[in-house]
Amino acid sequence: MQQNTSSMIGYAIGATDGDLGTVDEFYFDDETWTIRYIVVETGNWLSGRKVLISPVAFGKPERESRTISVNLTCAQVSGSPDIDTERPIYRQHEAELHDYYQWPWRGDYGGTFGTTPLPLFVGEVFVEQEASVSERRDDPHLRSAREVTGYHIHATDGEIGHVEDFIVDDEDWAIRFVVVDTRNWLPGKRVLLSPKWIRRVEWDESSVYFNLTRESIKNSPEFDPSKADSRVYEPYLYDNDGRPIDHH
Repeated sequence: MQQNTSSMIGYAIGATDGDLGTVDEFYFDDETWTIRYIVVETGNWLSGRKVLISPVAFGKPERESRTISVNLTCAQVSGSPDIDTERPIYRQHEAELHDYYQWPWRGDYGGTFGTTPLPLFVGEVFVEQEASVSERRDDPHLRSAREVTGYHIHATDGEIGHVEDFIVDDEDWAIRFVVVDTRNWLPGKRVLLSPKWIRRVEWDESSVYFNLTRESIKNSPEFDPSKADSRVYEPYLYDNDGRPIDHH
């Protein structure tokens, strides 16, 4: 099933032995365009502390009950490394978190759901596995879905709207589509664009550049949020080779 990230804000997170809290935010990897963590607001039981949980721990989200179960106990979550989600998340923090839960790595080292081991971590020093990886202490590829909402969308021939939401597949937690609001050009119309069509993202400019013309985007199928699963749109968005269809 595919769902809007915004619609899952507030979903209850259920541990194996009680309630953990509610979904507060999503962090995604800007290279693989997959959800790396959900930020859970724990509420009163953990003094309002926010915790990071990887999708590797998730069960299937239940749309009707607005819940997501996780294969963790309340005690495990309570004893997890305390990470301040209001500040940049350091790679060291991620390594500690994955080491604590014994989660497989998914992220900017090329792995998803365990296909790549954790980056080497020794004491207080992060040992990079590849020389090309940034020297930054914070993770340069970990992005907040809330922060990116509102980014300007640029076609090859000009601006065409802004990011309104993301559609994720709860099988692998990949971002399938960016929901684009084109209200400045097409009042009230929202369209779906695949991350595969992104040419580049200028984070300092809060802008996403797509390899599509404004006309192609304007003629894309209109997104209807009442449809339960955006897979119904895929035949209209891709040709047999997975390339975007130009709807003229």
